[in-house]
Amino acid sequence: MNTESPQEYSQKWTEVDNYLVSHLVEDDPVLQQVLANNHQAGLPAHDVAPNQGKLLALFAQITGAQKVLEIGTLGAYSTIWLARALPALGKVVTLEADPHHARVAQTNIDLAGLREKITLHTGPASETLPTLTAEAPFDLIFIDADKPSNPLYLEWALKLSKPGTLIIGDNVVRDGAVVDPHSDDARVQGVRRFIAMIEQEPRLSATALQTVGSKGCDGFVLARVIS
Repeated sequence: MNTESPQEYSQKWTEVDNYLVSHLVEDDPVLQQVLANNHQAGLPAHDVAPNQGKLLALFAQITGAQKVLEIGTLGAYSTIWLARALPALGKVVTLEADPHHARVAQTNIDLAGLREKITLHTGPASETLPTLTAEAPFDLIFIDADKPSNPLYLEWALKLSKPGTLIIGDNVVRDGAVVDPHSDDARVQGVRRFIAMIEQEPRLSATALQTVGSKGCDGFVLARVIS
């Protein structure tokens, strides 16, 4: 019988993440400074883990993406991972609702030398998404913003995509709360509606993975536009 406590499980997950990162993710002073800048500026520690950042970069490279849309910039840590993975003329368009977060993100983008490759739009995504139709279609769309709005973001992702576009939805497990249909957490209900919409959308082929690690118990959705 396993007698480890939840705290011990969480510690083990973090130890495993640290081990994997130390062996498989290159040490990067710029990205480390980005995280330090985010912390100093008081941003919430919602950045993806380093191994998750590299996973996003690999997804971009595997799909051959040239144009990426990110909904939810925070301090641009994941944005930088995605932009670095693109070819020379590749472009990331990233959306951030919070003006303070956006200012920190732009500082980090400049620090990484990616001003020409990343376009940051500040304001609610519900207002900025309709302005992007001329830049569509995007090859990869990463949804990592306020979860109650995930259904709206999926609607726009479909409008701004093409057959072959990969849509990634982050933080969909919510420490397991996603299985509770009676949850009074708007974030959980937003994710549940998001998943239900994907299930019912004939233009998408999708799966989801539960993950554990330094960010706790969570997971992500992968959905490919097929028509």
